Amino acid sequence: MSASSANAVALQGARLDRGGRTILRDLDLTVRRGSIAAVLGPSGTGKSTLLAALTGELAPAAGQVRVFDRQVPRSARALLEMRKGIGVLLQGNGLLTDLSVADNVALPLRTHTDLPAPVLERLVAMKLNAVGLRDAAGLYPRELSGGMARRVALARALALDPPLMLYDEPLTGLDPIASGVITSLIQRLSRSLGLTSIIVSHHVRETLPIADQAVVIANGGIVFDGTPAALEASDDPLLRQFLRGEPDGPIPFEGGAAPGAARAQAA
Repeated sequence: MSASSANAVALQGARLDRGGRTILRDLDLTVRRGSIAAVLGPSGTGKSTLLAALTGELAPAAGQVRVFDRQVPRSARALLEMRKGIGVLLQGNGLLTDLSVADNVALPLRTHTDLPAPVLERLVAMKLNAVGLRDAAGLYPRELSGGMARRVALARALALDPPLMLYDEPLTGLDPIASGVITSLIQRLSRSLGLTSIIVSHHVRETLPIADQAVVIANGGIVFDGTPAALEASDDPLLRQFLRGEPDGPIPFEGGAAPGAARAQAA
């Protein structure tokens, strides 16, 4: 395997714009095949925008975005083909309320394959079993707890056996136990299936222990890219502020002036 093909994801000098405004700039990032990368940062800093670039929903305004050594295409047909190899766990789960759990998981298989019904049913059972919910096949989303719904969404994202999994805030709205179940599942499935997993999150303490690579996004770009251990050992003021959850520091609160700066101006 060449050095380039060893990477599942590669961004080179990428700039990502939305609504005529630059959200992220000068992005240089690689994620190795088979690894788990945690993309961390405060809310509203562009983490989900990065995922949109990887799925082709957002074309870069400059630079390159490559997935498995191929530039993310722009034509609708090529994008559809590429997306079959990318599983996405949405923050809101995205389950269809009028479909059963089994039918929600079967939806990608019915859409993109011509498998006979017995084979499809077997695959759905396997995916639900992988997330510990085989007995929930006949339930509907309204009958599920938050943690169960997240696991059903994970089973659906895995339906087509994608080599790349993208998780958009997978722990949002979950209690500590459900969060632990989801992180454990992400780690176990990534390792056992040889997946490349990219987890976008602001839940630092829950996500870092399962990650091989930590990336921190703030102030319009990547401010750290390295191992979780190196991140936790860093004495950079910006990183320390984020890791400790301090309101004062280099990272402004929700795009406004940093609290410390506001007080200094008031004085």
